[in-house]
Amino acid sequence: MGTFYAKCKIENPVDRTRSAILPKLLVDTGSEIARVPERTLDRIGIKREKKDVSFVLANGEHITRSVGFAIIRLDKHFTIDEVVFGEPGDLTLLGAWTLEGLNLTIEPARRKLVAAATSRGVADESTSNFYAAPDAHEAARG
Repeated sequence: MGTFYAKCKIENPVDRTRSAILPKLLVDTGSEIARVPERTLDRIGIKREKKDVSFVLANGEHITRSVGFAIIRLDKHFTIDEVVFGEPGDLTLLGAWTLEGLNLTIEPARRKLVAAATSRGVADESTSNFYAAPDAHEAARG
């Protein structure tokens, strides 16, 4: 399918005036939870609600990170979801649970995020805040 990125806005659910634009999140359906740099989450006042949560990365490495809650917006779609406090060197990414909360799915042929089918089986328009990665090596560098 290839790799692509999304641009989104992260908001503090308690004080929505505290927010940050994330211009480049890797869309990663192999990950469950969105991962955002801890400096960004700290700056907008997201609290660590869970500490020392274990995760297994795609390469098999085991890590522990803190998790909080944030509002995630992508175009007209939004959800409140768990976010992992990413440490230096971690990829910034949008995971499968977040995509589900946003009611978005991936259109593999065009490498786009599109609205998931509604109860009538009809999908809405696609989102526009994404871009394809030039190559897999750039995606690995984060």
